This record gives sequence, structure tokens and C-alpha cells, in this order.
Amino acid sequence: MTEALTHTTAATSGDNTAIPASPDAPSVTASAADIEAAVHAIADRSKQAARRMARANRAWKDRGLRAIAAALQERKGLILSANAKDVAAGKASGTSAALLDRLTLTEARITGLVDALDNLANLPDPVGNVVRGQTLPNGLRLRQVNVPMGVVAAIYEARPNVTVDIAGLALKSGNAVILRGGTAAAATNEALVHVLREALDSVGLPSDAVQTVDQYGREGANALMRARGRVDVLIPRGGRELIQSVVTNAAVPVIETGEGNVHIFIDESAGEEMAVDILLNAKTQRPSVCNTVETLLVHSRSTVLPAVAAALRAAGVRLHVDERVRAALPSSVESEPASDVDWGTEYMDLDLAVAMVDSLDDAVKHIRTWSTGHTEAILTNNLANAERFIAEIDSAAVIVNASTRFTDGGELGLGAEVGISTQKLHARGPMGLTELTTTKWIVQGEGQVRG
Repeated sequence: MTEALTHTTAATSGDNTAIPASPDAPSVTASAADIEAAVHAIADRSKQAARRMARANRAWKDRGLRAIAAALQERKGLILSANAKDVAAGKASGTSAALLDRLTLTEARITGLVDALDNLANLPDPVGNVVRGQTLPNGLRLRQVNVPMGVVAAIYEARPNVTVDIAGLALKSGNAVILRGGTAAAATNEALVHVLREALDSVGLPSDAVQTVDQYGREGANALMRARGRVDVLIPRGGRELIQSVVTNAAVPVIETGEGNVHIFIDESAGEEMAVDILLNAKTQRPSVCNTVETLLVHSRSTVLPAVAAALRAAGVRLHVDERVRAALPSSVESEPASDVDWGTEYMDLDLAVAMVDSLDDAVKHIRTWSTGHTEAILTNNLANAERFIAEIDSAAVIVNASTRFTDGGELGLGAEVGISTQKLHARGPMGLTELTTTKWIVQGEGQVRG
């Protein structure tokens, strides 16, 4: 670290201390132009903070992450109280059970966030990592190294855990972050951002490395999407409507994260016990998240369908099946007819579409038709089938003989994730620390000139 960062010690406060009003809070008469100017001011402060974060060494950034982890534990009561308000409002407005699950924080989930921050602190710093290098015949020494993106913005909905995950990843990778967490989690996100900013200030890192535009509502999100030159990359995370709105309307660079119409194919060689265990985990462990299986494809010569279907029904899963599956199920297993709508639906609930196929080719064809490119899995004891599935399925994650729930930054050793990218440029799959960096070339010479 070549230059000391200004250290302003934040005043300590108890668990029940009220969160001070944001200095950027708009007046009730704020115009779109006023809001755009305020969001631009936030982005400009983020850019200044990003320059300071880019100079912070690993030890300093890790102190910031551990300070945030400690603050989350210390202010747990404040955070849970704010979250209870959001959950109560969600229930009163008829929010679905799946959305309420994503919205809800518990002591255990806060502990999970704390553990993820500790894991991040233990991971290597991606900044400065040499991607490649060489010495040219003329003596020029070349290095391509990872550097921070700068100002990372995120728009997401009803997922307060994302507030902490994205902030932690952005800070470790030397970035500043601007958050738009949505109305449904407004109270929770306000509490979390306040706690994060205090923690950063307590260790001398710029509190403006974490900011929010939630106080400006939807117009604030629109202004953030238009802040070209002030925001280096924007990451949407949520359902199809939110993601497509961002991709369609943003004037800033976007990394597209996708919905998860996730498939599992059981071929004729897969064993019953493994199939039952994996399907139960992939569908019922947490059905409201994007790596949950939504469609099951079963080979017509497989013998495991009755046991798998019975286990899923016993766990409360509603089965939407084609005619061949319906004919193969025992009368004791309830189901309902499936349509094309089911094959294209990301339920994010205890629903599963089930189809029968006659070959691996048919399974691949179905997946290519309906997949969103997130995660697909095959259950098989046939090595050739596994290798063909890996080669022919074009999704961000392809899994053999394991639950689709492993498509997750934390589970794959990334510490946490900003989201799961289903595009093919720059980042694909779970996006961790390295995916929040870009590269630059460093060229060192001794007076060489081009001939």
C-alpha cells in the first residue's frame, strides 16, 4: 500500500440504534432529473472509492471483510427486526411462498453470511494475478494481470443475502459497489448497507465503497442503468422479467445472469438409491433458488421412475407429467398432465415437470429446446453417456451423478457468488472474485522503439 487511506472512526452504537436517514433521501417532489443527478453523484463517489479500493492490499481488504462479519453478528437484532418488517409486508401483499423464502433472514442464514465472508477473507486476492506473460525477441517484457472492474452495480429483488454476498466479493476484488435491492427487502437492505458502511469506516476503508440507490425506487434503478461512463459493469439478479428489463434498457455494460430452468436426465443405467437421493435434494432442499431442478427426464428403459416419483410426492412435490410417465406411474402416485408451459417454467416451488424419453439424443434435444443454459445433470453408470452429455449440453454448468444444487459459488469454492452467468462473454457460471476483475497489459522496456 503506497498511500494511506483516511481513517475516520465510526461512532459505536448498540443493537437497537435507529438507522440514520440517508443524506441522499429524495424529497416527495423529486423529479426524474433530480433523481438522475443524485444517482450520478452516488456513482461519482463510488468511482472515487473504487480508486482507493484498487490501492488497498489484501490484508487491508481482509480486515474489512472480517469487520463486516463481526458487525453482522453484533447488529443481528437490528437486521432481523428490519427483515421481520419486510416479511410481514410481503405476507400482507400476498407474496408467494418462494419469494418469502428468499426474502427471509434467520439467525442461521446470517451465520451463513458471516461464514461466507470469513471464507472470502481466506481466499487468494485475484488482483495482480498474472494471467500470462512473456519476453519478446526485442526484449520487451509483457504481463497480462487481473485488475478490479471499478464500479460494479447490482440490481436484484427480494434477496437480502445478495446485499452481503455482492458487497463482500466486490470489496475483496478491489471494487466499489452500488446496490439496488428492490422494494420488497427495503428495510432489510437499508439496515445491511448501514452496517456494512460502518464496518468499512471502522478499519479505514472508504464507506462509499458500498452504496445504494434503493431510496430512489424504480426511477433510481433506471438512472443507474443509464449511467454510462460512471458504472463499469451492471449485474442483474432475479427473475426473467427483471433480467430482461435490465438487458433491454441498460446503457452500461451488463453481465446477464439467467433464470434456471434446470434439467436432470436419468438414463437406463442409473441406480435407484442414487436417483432418489439426488432428486430429493435437487428439488426439495430449497426449491425457491435458481439451481433447483425444474424438469426430470427419464429414459423409457429405466426402472427407477416409480421409486423416484413416490419419494418426491411423499416430500410434497407436485408432479406435472407427460402421458407416458403417467401410464408408468403406480395409481398411488398423484400427478397432473403437463403441457409445453410446464417444460418452459422455472417453478421455484415444489413443482416438477417429468417427461419420458427413449434415448440420450432425445434427452439432449429436449434440453436444447427448453433449457435456459443454467445447469443440467445426468445420472448414469455409463461412462460413454456421461462424456456425450458433457460434450453436447451447452449450459454454464454440466453435472454428472450429483445434485444440481452444487451450482453455487460457495459450494464450488468461490467463497460466494454475485450471480450465475448464463452468457458466454467474460464470465460464465457462478461468478466469484476473478469474475469481478478485468485485465490490463503491462509492457516494460529499456528504450525499444517500433521499427
